[in-house]
Amino acid sequence: MFYRSSTEKKQDAMVGNRRKWSFLSKTAIMTCLGLGIMLNPVQAEDTLETIYHVYIDGEYVGKVDNQDVVQQVIDDKLADHQDDYEDIDLTIGEDITFIPEMVFNPKYNNEKVVNKLDEQMTVMADAVELNIANETVGYFKDEETAEAVLQTYTTKYVDEDTWKEIEARKQNDVTDKETEEKSKQDKEAPAVGETIVTDVALSNAAVISQETANPANILTEKQGVQMLEKGTLQDKVHTVKAGEVLGEIAGKYDLTTKKLLELNPALTDEAVLKIDQEINVMEYKPFAQVVVTEEESVEESVPFETEVMESEDMYKGEEKVKQEGKDGKKEILYEIEKQNGKQTAKEVLNETVTEEAVDKIVIKGTKVISSRGTGDMVWPAVGGYISSHLGERWGKMHKGIDIARPSNRNILAADNGVVESAGFNNGGYGNKIVINHNNGMKTIYAHLSSIDVKAGQVVEKGSKIGVMGSTGNSTGIHLHFEVYKNGNLENPTEYVGK
Repeated sequence: MFYRSSTEKKQDAMVGNRRKWSFLSKTAIMTCLGLGIMLNPVQAEDTLETIYHVYIDGEYVGKVDNQDVVQQVIDDKLADHQDDYEDIDLTIGEDITFIPEMVFNPKYNNEKVVNKLDEQMTVMADAVELNIANETVGYFKDEETAEAVLQTYTTKYVDEDTWKEIEARKQNDVTDKETEEKSKQDKEAPAVGETIVTDVALSNAAVISQETANPANILTEKQGVQMLEKGTLQDKVHTVKAGEVLGEIAGKYDLTTKKLLELNPALTDEAVLKIDQEINVMEYKPFAQVVVTEEESVEESVPFETEVMESEDMYKGEEKVKQEGKDGKKEILYEIEKQNGKQTAKEVLNETVTEEAVDKIVIKGTKVISSRGTGDMVWPAVGGYISSHLGERWGKMHKGIDIARPSNRNILAADNGVVESAGFNNGGYGNKIVINHNNGMKTIYAHLSSIDVKAGQVVEKGSKIGVMGSTGNSTGIHLHFEVYKNGNLENPTEYVGK
């Protein structure tokens, strides 16, 4: 069980301290005080008789001619209360002793002694005390009831069969450390997804001991469990939060406002509470928590890691996945501690990887595109021919060359540079891209069906920037291409001659 019984330690001390129905058989008969009485011829004609001096808790009460007189008072006293406490063994609370004396012409007063005893004797119960952490939980009629209280309280948090199994194991535990260690090693671990209870105990030691108590204070099993659940009042300090008032605070701790004011003499009903103000309160603290230790086996994922590889063959900002990642699996054995059903600790006892994780491999480019042109431009289309040159056309200046009938319609940057603008132009160019090559040169690409770059983007010579089309003022699908040097229009054929 959860307790150590002190019954055996008390047995010797109990002798002579409490007298039950059979107390007369336990009364120590003192040596006759009549020693030394000299008989003379006159006294010899008289008969020696025994009287009894009666003491209650060491205090002299008087003399009776027969112990049965006292026994009858006790019997009557206990009988008067027995109907009120049918299942409880009653006893007299005081220690009643006799000292016999053999005398001639005895004098005694049975009635006086009976009256005094009746007035001073109290009826108590033979009981057991359940004590936890030096606090009395309550008194019970017998040890079995006290044990049942502990069992009922404990099995609120673990099933009864498991509790019995663990208790039986504790009773059979050996003290040999080597055997204990082997027993632990031989113990089967729970299967994946399973939880087993390995121990149940109270957070504070419980002691059951033989005592006497007022029979009115003897608790039933149900009342004992309620006492354990409720606990004992403990002093506590409450820190005021925004918006709290006295009545609200009192209610949190099951106190009346009057009681709260008694605990805080400096407060009044009209007191305005301040945030973080400390107020004395009281709350119930359990005598003991039921500590349940469990072992739980679970399967968990092992997250894959990502490995990054650099490549000079790819531009900075570009990346591709070389190998997809895959999570692994592992089985973990946890030891979990719960107090009154709430988890208070969790520890890994063992961990086994059952499937290795596969790392994800990502390749990231490191190649940097220069925003400054090389000065050596490339043909801005994939094949094709010049369908219209720079110069006068239809009565106005044609500022560039037109390239038509390419192998595919991709438009290419003539040289490294930064996109100065990219979008639709209302001046007849349609979709238009302007690239500043940062070496005094600029190029313009017009009539595109779609644009693949945006303003501010660095582009590399020969990279795709859009698709040839016929947007704006155009007679068909082609690329209109212009070249500028230091702001002056140049003939594109002098730079990209095919």
